Amino acid sequence: MENYTQTSTDFILLGLFPSTRIGLFLFIVIVLVFLMALFGNLSMILLIFLDTHLHTPMYFLLSQLSLIDLNYISTIVPKMAYNFVFGNKSISFIGCGAQSFFFLTLGGAEALLLISMAYDRYVAICFPLHYSIRMNKKVCMLMITGSWIMGSINSCAHTAYAFHIPYCRSRTINHFFCDVPAMLTLACMDTWVYEYTVFVSTILFLVFPFICITFSYIRVLLAICHMQSTEGRKKAYSTCSTHLTVVTFYYVPFAYTYLRPRSLRSPTEDKALAVFYTILTPMLNPIIYSLRNKEVMGAMRRSIQRACFVKM
Repeated sequence: MENYTQTSTDFILLGLFPSTRIGLFLFIVIVLVFLMALFGNLSMILLIFLDTHLHTPMYFLLSQLSLIDLNYISTIVPKMAYNFVFGNKSISFIGCGAQSFFFLTLGGAEALLLISMAYDRYVAICFPLHYSIRMNKKVCMLMITGSWIMGSINSCAHTAYAFHIPYCRSRTINHFFCDVPAMLTLACMDTWVYEYTVFVSTILFLVFPFICITFSYIRVLLAICHMQSTEGRKKAYSTCSTHLTVVTFYYVPFAYTYLRPRSLRSPTEDKALAVFYTILTPMLNPIIYSLRNKEVMGAMRRSIQRACFVKM
């Protein structure tokens, strides 16, 4: 099946799992991670929607992060699982384009949304008296809308270019989803110009935001050190360290993958890193935010108590 002719418009995804017992074990693990991500992110969205104590800008942004993660992992894993179970590694040209578009849109939107969440914590801790003005509902909506629009524009540009490149070699993509850099190795033309645009996009959507977030948290940590309230310091440190953990898990492997030149990349390493930011991070985010956040845990207890009371 992998020896497709040039007239075929379908691509072949080699996938993540080898056809061995180890591959089956990894498949089961990934499916369990996927189910945990679905449950965790759906629970977070519903919890924030139902509990009035969480109707604040911080948790509104967090619900959007869960929504993005929910769609993000759903763009990748179901198709990968289907291919493994049914032994059909093909994906149509349109399907590949759609998967690539949604992957890039959601990835860009999440990268920009994490900046908004960092700004929220920065204002809340460094300028608490101005928080209600700087982080009102209108500002939150603009941040979220801007993240989705910028992510979509970036995705449209990359997807349109990548799927207008002539592919005259094998259509076998050595990846488990339609990742554009992996597809470029199949092109029968020089793609250095496009690779440069990928580099620029990575700087704008990953490196620059990560630097801004790092500097904002340096300011936040300095502000925390000057807090007189011990309880306030603990709460601020817990919230910020949680967000910084999520940021590191997302940005670092993503940026490392896309900033390296093609000569230094290997399919095995790219797939391993992609598992981290496409599958593990969407599963870890709701766990990190719930276990390390007293307000979320309190909301969970209240929801459980209400459910038990209704049953009685």
